[in-house]
Formats: sequence, structure tokens, C-alpha cells
Amino acid sequence: MSHINQAEQQKKFAAYWSMEDVNLALHQGHVFKSMFRVNAHNRLEAYCKIDGLSVDVLITGYHNQNRAVEGDIVAIKVEPFSSWTKMKGSNEASRPNAYVNGSFDGEDVTRDENNHPTGSSTVERRQVILEKLCAMVNAFPSKRPTGRVVSIIEMSPRRKTIVGFLRIKPWLFNRESCQKDTSKSRLVLLSPKRDYIQFISTDPKFPKMMVAVKTLPNSLMKRLEDCDLTLEMELIAAEIVEWSEEYDSPLAHVIHSFGRGGEVESQLSAILFQSSVISSDFPPEAISCIPHIPWRIPEKEFYHRRDLRNLCVFTIDPATASDLDDALSVEMLPNGIYRVGVHIADVSYFVPPHTALDEEAQIRSTSVYLQRYKLPMLPPLLSEKLGSLIPGVERLAFSIIWDINLEGEVVDRWIGRTVMQSCCKLSYEHAQDMIDGTLNVEGLQLYGEFTWSDVVTSVQNLEEIAKVLKENRYKDGALSLENAKIGFLFGKDGIPNDIVLTGRKKSNFLVEEFMLLANTTAAQVISRAYPSSALLRRHPEPNLSKLRDLESFCCKHGLQLNTSTSSELNQSLQRIRRELKEDSALFHVLMNNATKPMQLATYFCSGDVIDNGKDWGHYALAVPLYTHFTSPLRRYADIVVHRTLAATLEAEFMLDINEKKMVKTCFTGLCFNKEEVESFHAQKVLADAAVKYVVPGTHQLADVAAHCNEKKLASRHVKDATDKLYMWLLLRNKQIFISEAIVLGLGPRFMSIYVIKLAIERRIYYDEVEGLTAEWLDTTSTLVLNYCPNNRSHKKGSTSKLKTVEEVAMLTFPDNMVPEKPDLSKHAGIEPAVFPLVLHILSTIPVTLDPIGGDDGPIDIGARLYASSYFVSNVL
Repeated sequence: MSHINQAEQQKKFAAYWSMEDVNLALHQGHVFKSMFRVNAHNRLEAYCKIDGLSVDVLITGYHNQNRAVEGDIVAIKVEPFSSWTKMKGSNEASRPNAYVNGSFDGEDVTRDENNHPTGSSTVERRQVILEKLCAMVNAFPSKRPTGRVVSIIEMSPRRKTIVGFLRIKPWLFNRESCQKDTSKSRLVLLSPKRDYIQFISTDPKFPKMMVAVKTLPNSLMKRLEDCDLTLEMELIAAEIVEWSEEYDSPLAHVIHSFGRGGEVESQLSAILFQSSVISSDFPPEAISCIPHIPWRIPEKEFYHRRDLRNLCVFTIDPATASDLDDALSVEMLPNGIYRVGVHIADVSYFVPPHTALDEEAQIRSTSVYLQRYKLPMLPPLLSEKLGSLIPGVERLAFSIIWDINLEGEVVDRWIGRTVMQSCCKLSYEHAQDMIDGTLNVEGLQLYGEFTWSDVVTSVQNLEEIAKVLKENRYKDGALSLENAKIGFLFGKDGIPNDIVLTGRKKSNFLVEEFMLLANTTAAQVISRAYPSSALLRRHPEPNLSKLRDLESFCCKHGLQLNTSTSSELNQSLQRIRRELKEDSALFHVLMNNATKPMQLATYFCSGDVIDNGKDWGHYALAVPLYTHFTSPLRRYADIVVHRTLAATLEAEFMLDINEKKMVKTCFTGLCFNKEEVESFHAQKVLADAAVKYVVPGTHQLADVAAHCNEKKLASRHVKDATDKLYMWLLLRNKQIFISEAIVLGLGPRFMSIYVIKLAIERRIYYDEVEGLTAEWLDTTSTLVLNYCPNNRSHKKGSTSKLKTVEEVAMLTFPDNMVPEKPDLSKHAGIEPAVFPLVLHILSTIPVTLDPIGGDDGPIDIGARLYASSYFVSNVL
């Protein structure tokens, strides 16, 4: 943008601090490092979480946000207390005498008072400032800290994967105006409006951007010069290249076009691009690392693996699954002991460290599942053939075998590498039929010397044990936030023609219970053996502020909710489920709200956390240690865990024969003797094994964990985005889609609703609508909506154009007044509401769902009131 006369430009933003100043201020506690997160409903509101602080810091307005965008790692300075804002929805009065250090007004919480003893470290000073900040937040729970961005420490990868639309009509208008001026022989100066074209992101979290016209790809440039207005319908890939202090908007560079915004393939390509998900074929050098087929297990593998080929082992997966990476077995022992085995595909055998295949798997990090196909982390030759636990074929596995008594207690366990052969592939439906005693084996194939009776008995025994294990988990404090999931029924053309809300069966919980046990066991073993280089997974405690909101919601509606621990929360929710058995919709709303305070589970390196296990735990599972071990065909983290486990087993083997009893106790057994594990000899063999199996060091493993987290989040975004796309397509192909909705939130401008049929939340804005009056009664939280066609008045001081009533409501009319009306026979069970409407929280209202955007903007699901009024006939 240097060719524009910068002398005429005034700085719109403050200059960033130098990294030297930022690092010093971070050490001293004067600024804090955080990820920048933008409110999708209001771009001018962003939030930053400070570790150790119970509430997020609000960064409001362009100047305070200082050119930061969604996902940036920023340095923020917390504003003085006098600038803090009132917490949304809070009516609680502040307690001015709650803080012992006197008046807060105007106090800079990060100011160094120089009261620290001589020689105190910067860590101590930073801790004092953080404690002071926490004390202020606790003393004034109705106040939210505010802050401003002083520097960007690390730019978000999202800057390089922006999807949006070009707005060419204003550019064409400006060009025509300039051409007219030229024809009148006027002097035309260089105009920024002619040199730049506006780019609007489909993600409302990103600001409007400007694209230099001369940098457009040739194909798009030609269409622009030809005044092709359909260019506005193209879904465009772009990246942010610069945002200097002098400009209101960032400068973006267009990479390419995906195609028309209303086309499915364009949208799918854009979704993958936006999440940096690789959809291309695997490179030849990665494929070359995989053995050719036909392939047999090398003879030497049988010498150091336990042979389980004569054990009744089987897989239970979705009916369409082809990457089978876990199998189960169970044997009855004397004295009521069950010997249960979880057998996981030994993928690390095929993926040696530092090979092209390993590097590709690490980059992809996870398989990404779309509605109709998947993008695998590993080539199908490995993930669906050589590594998959296909029935009737010998396979390499990593097995954990427990001896479990009738009370669900593990009395012994064995961990090791094995050779196994699955006798059959069961779907969850098959396993459920076995549990219910209704299985029809027609069409199923059984391998080996086992009978269907053997398999059915095994499945039923596993279900009995799983039930006990599950009960024990919940007694120990585990939390279940199970809710219905959306599923789509597709036609032959690949377009969805209906939706179903799906729930899980006993067979799903059976498999889940033993996978959880295997993951927990693996976490215990690797964290003991390698306490500074174990890849673990933690789930932090819920956001306290949002947890209070959940409590308040329940309290308002006569529901008692105890959120003091995960166990109390789970027990409360189960009790409420029983209380609301006649009102399942309300319970769905409550469960939907209960997920909001929950934070994301993340991978981390054990040596990267200084608290020595304090924050290692998994809140929802209520376990102190957890990892991922059971899905190495689709998660790279599991491969890393397999290598660490293999190194642990190698260390056991390498120790002297006389010490084998000690080793079993210390490494993979149930007992743990820290002193013995930390002995010189044990540490020596562990170090040698770590070198052999290339167990990553602390810093390298921290990077692996961060990348796995990033890709896990990306895969989640892809799933959510594709679900939304297929829902949009479904609505586009239906003339009318009507559903009941429950009001979650009300205010003078809009209501938040939960659409029961689609299990989604939406907003309906009713302020400044032509013919619609909204009366908000704050004292009773009541909204009165009425339709008055002759009411066309603006609110005081408003200059915005009124919305039409059709934008917020689908109006119908009494049968005896107007003969022609939409065919609503398919929705005969849902009657329109009648104006005037009196609404409260949890009121049930009928709504219509509409597809928005496509060729003319980002796709979305819009909600409108479905209502009737006697006034309607007068305007039809």
C-alpha cells in the first residue's frame, strides 16, 4: 500500500511494543500472554483468558484490539479498575470495602508498587500481581476486567486461510464515476477506491479487508474488467498480508476461487481450506514406506510377542467403518474374575520415527470425518488394510489385559505387544442385538474355531462388566453430558433429504468403557516411566463465570443444581433428568446449557507443566491421568503414546533377570515404587529405551502436543461446518421447515432460541422491524411482541433502515379470511403463534428455518417466528 500518499494518512492504531519490551513486561507481570478470541455476534468484542484468572478479559473496540485477529497470540495490558465493565446479566452490587488495599478507583492492577523484598524474583513479582488481580475479580464479581492489545506475539494461522466474497459493485461504480470525470477533461487523481476492492470474510469474527486490484489472479482480473457481476457469487480464498497503523482495514491477497458459493463442492473445499485440512493424495515417498501387499507378519515378530490367535477377539465399530483399530476379548477365570483384553492395532510398527510416512502423519495429525467420506491421517493401504484389524487375518497389536473382579476392581494387568486374529467384525447394531438376545447372524461371517454362541456370550459378559465399571466411574465423580446428535439421511444424489436425532446404545457405552480404561492405564504407565516426556490429555475445570450462569438459570426455573464438583454436577443432572421425564425438550435445553461452561480437553507434555501433576487431571472423567492410546490409525497422538509404551516395555526387558519382579511392580504393574523407578539402573535402561524408540524430549513433545491440539480443533470445525452445510442444503430443498423452539434468552433487541428438531441455537432480532412492536418489561423479563402494520416509526436517534416483517416472521392468517396460503399439511401438528405474543424464558414458540446465503453471502440457518395475525389479510 506504499503507493498511496502516506503523508495524508494519520495513524489509526497505536504502534506495537517491541518484543524486548514485551518479554520484559511479561516477566514482570505488567502484561499477559493470551489467545485473542472474537465474539462471533459482535466483532468489536473480544476476550482473552489469563491463566489463573477465573474470568476472561474483555478487549472492546478497534483501538483496544489494535489490529489483532481471531486466534492471534497477543500481549495484553489490563486496564485500571475504573475502566472495568459490568458483567453481562449481573445485577450484583460491588463490595467497595472487600479489598484491603483501599480504593480501587483508577488503580492500575499491574503497577509495580516496589514493595517486594530485595532480591525477589520476577516470577514472585508476577505472581503477586496476578494474585492482586484475582483478589479484585473475587471482590467484585459483577465487574469484568478490560484490557488492550499492546503487541502480537504470534500471528494466527487463520490469517492465511480466510474465505469470503469480493464486493465488486462499489468498485465498478467508482470506476464508472472516474471515467465520466475523465471524459469531462477533469484532472483525476489516483483514487484508493479504484485501486482496492473490498473483501468480506464468511467468518464474522474477521474484519472487512481490502484487496489490491492489481494483485488479483488473472482469471478474476479479467472477469472484473469485463464487469462480470457473477464474480460477487464466487467463494474466494485469501490471506491477510499486512495491517499497518495507518489503515482501518487489513490488506488481503486473493489466492484463488473455489467456485460459486451456492455449490456443495465449493463449500466443502472452502471448509477444508479454512481449517488447513489436507485433502490431497499422500506423497509417493510416504506410500513407499508401507510394505507391499500381500504381506505376512515376519517370523521374528512371533518370538517377542504374545500369541493371542486362539483367543476369541472381535471388533465393534460403526457399520461403515473400514479403519478398525480396536478389538475386545473376555475370558472367565475361577473365583468370578473376568480377564478382559483391549487389543489396539500396532500402527507404530509400520510408522517408524523420522520417515516420510511419520512426517506426513504428524502434519495431518488426525483423520477428518465428513458426512459422506473421510480424509485419513494414514494412507488407506495402511489404515484400511495392513494396520486394520480385519477379521480372519493375523494382525500385530498392542494389548492391555486386565483381571477384573465382580465389583469392577482391577486385580492384575498385563501390557505387551501381541499377534491376534479377529474372529468377526460387528457393528454397534449387531452388538446391541447380542445384548438384547435378538441377533440374526444372517449375512455375518465368523472366522476360526469359534461359534456365534462364544461371541454372544463374550459380548454379554463385556456388557455386564462395562456396566459395573461405568457405575464406579460415576461414583468416583465422572460427568456425562450426553445429548442427541444430528444425523442426515442422504439421497442417491448425495444431498440430504431428512435428518434424525441419534442417541447412543448400550453397545456404544460397552466399547467406550474399555477404551477409557485402556487410555487411563496407558497414561499411568507412561507418566511413571517418563514423567517429563509423557504425552497426556487433560480437561480443565469449567469456566466459573459460565457455571454460575448455569446455576442461575436452574435456580430461576426451580431446578436445584450443585456444581461444586463434577460428581455433584452429574448427580444433579441425573436427578433433574428424572424430574423432567415428561419434558424432554426442557432437559435438552438444560444439557445444551451445561456444555457451555466446559473447556476443551487438550494434549500436553508432562514435563512442560511445572505444577507436578496438579493440573494434569481430566475433569469430565474425574481421573488424575489420561491419554489417547486406542486409535492410532486416526490420531497421531496415539502413535506417540505407543512408542513411549514400547520404550517402557523395552526398559523392563533390558533389566537384569533378578530385578524382573521389581520392574513389573514399577513400570507396567499395578503397584508403584517411586524410589525403585528413580534408581540409577532403572533410569539408565529407560534412557536407552527412549533413544531406541525415539521418545521425544520435553520441548519437542510440547510442540507435538500443540500441533495435535490445533489439528483436533480444526477437525472439529470441519465437522461442525459440514453439518451446517448439509442442514443448509436440506432446508434449501424443502419449501417450508417448521419446528418448535424454546426461548433461551430474551431482551429488548433479540431472543435466543433452541430449535428442538435441529438441536441448534439461533437468534431472532425484532428491533426496528416495520410493523412490529417489541415491549420489553425488564422487571419481569417479559417480552410482548405485536404486529401493527401501520407502525413505521424509528427508535429515537436511529438512522438505520427498518427491516421488513417478513425478515423476522413467516406470517399466516386465519383460514376463513384468505383462501390462498402455503401448503402446511406436513406441519399440521405445529400451529402458528397468534399476535400479540407474551414471551418469557423457556416459552415454547413455533419457528420456521430458512437457508441463508450461498451465492450471495456466507451460508447460515436463519430462524423466523411462525405467527398469525388478523392484520395480515389487510396487507396481502
